[in-house]
Amino acid sequence: MSTSIVNYIGGRAVPVRGDDIDTDRIIPARYLRTVTFDDLGAHAFEDDRAQGKHPFDEPRFQGSSILLANRNFGCGSSREHAPQALMRWGIKAFIAESFAEIFFGNCVALGLPCLTASGPDLARLMDGVEADPQQKLGLDLKRQLLSWKGGETPLSLPEGAHRQFLEGTWDALGQLLERPDLIRATAEHLPYMNSFANA
Repeated sequence: MSTSIVNYIGGRAVPVRGDDIDTDRIIPARYLRTVTFDDLGAHAFEDDRAQGKHPFDEPRFQGSSILLANRNFGCGSSREHAPQALMRWGIKAFIAESFAEIFFGNCVALGLPCLTASGPDLARLMDGVEADPQQKLGLDLKRQLLSWKGGETPLSLPEGAHRQFLEGTWDALGQLLERPDLIRATAEHLPYMNSFANA
């Protein structure tokens, strides 16, 4: 079993305001041709940033590890490049009013928790972080609770994903790679694998 348990994330936050921020805004389509994800962090929100005054360019939010968003964050196309770019920029967790389903799933597969908060709580949190960007936030996944200068904010995470993070079972590929013996044993009993071997 994978031991990549995710139960606590601490750090500063960056608010990215606005509903329906889609994956094309998070990472423009021209970067889908890259062979690896390695350099995508530098291009996160590139077109939005080109218009000026984006939080990802503000010195006060550099080094943030928690992204705050509004409704339906990560909607649009299903590109895995979007959470990959944000992770490589430095984001380790997301808090929003809601997330697009595929974006949420892609984040879980990378070990990036996406938790939801109520609209009023999130508005208060964003205002508080903008007023004091240097404050440290503590995200307790087990309790689904965020501690910050303004107190504690209840969060929500679907039961399946919650269990995966706490048990360290979110990395499906990692779990497969830990048991090559089982993969070989399964392959040996698949009829179509045997027909290829005898061809």
